[in-house]
Amino acid sequence: MTALALDLALARRIELAEALAAAGCAHTMERLRPGSGAAVLEVAGGFAVYCGADSPVTQAVGLGLDGPVSEDDFSRLEGFYRNRNEPVRVETCPLADASLIQHFGKNGYRVTEFTNVMARVLCRTNEGRESTDVAADVPSGITVERIGGGQIDLWTLTVAQGFSEKVPVTRELLETMRMFALGRNVECYLARVDGAVAGGGTLAIREGVAGLFGASTLPGFRNRGVQTALLRVRLEAAREAGCDLAVCLAQPGSTSERNVVRKNFGVLYTRVKFERANNE
Repeated sequence: MTALALDLALARRIELAEALAAAGCAHTMERLRPGSGAAVLEVAGGFAVYCGADSPVTQAVGLGLDGPVSEDDFSRLEGFYRNRNEPVRVETCPLADASLIQHFGKNGYRVTEFTNVMARVLCRTNEGRESTDVAADVPSGITVERIGGGQIDLWTLTVAQGFSEKVPVTRELLETMRMFALGRNVECYLARVDGAVAGGGTLAIREGVAGLFGASTLPGFRNRGVQTALLRVRLEAAREAGCDLAVCLAQPGSTSERNVVRKNFGVLYTRVKFERANNE
């Protein structure tokens, strides 16, 4: 496998791919649900996104990768969330300009989460066929299909229930996931075990970057290869779409991280989420 060397250009490419996917969710929500309050602010080289209170998409991504972050930039960021009575949450790349970290320190932000950004190069053989490192057979009895609009609600409920041990399944969460799934350049996949729905995941494509986001497995089907199958099918789809880079996010030391390491992903860097409550 081709080794990835992290630099500012690569980090910015990855962070903006995710930021644009989140912004797409907000734009879709406002288009399909006028008056929802969904909004996007371009600031400090990245994007601040609001898709409802406490939504997993409501945060800022990609800030500080275009140079110094000014006082005005930071004030606009805080005002965007303060005006919506929402905590400021900023997923921060370690290559962000030091001025961004200084703003966090001066304004009383705290660290609330670490996330490993996992990445791998997508290669093809000289014949244009996929590399054998992802060509292992899908475990017996498991099928994976890309779904159409008529199955979005099934997909949304399945993936949300797969995360329910960590995130409660609320109407607001289901709505946000549905809007993400209906965004441009987003593909949704459902996995079945012996015909029964078992899990799902998304593939978000931006500028040659394949974002493998939102994958989960229902509790009764875990440890049976569902995530392996979902990963393989989405990687194949990303190759066919012309992507040269695949990226996913994982909690350090998690089962998800171990699963993707088996598919030749490596930790490219660790992001830090800085947060400040609206009343602090």
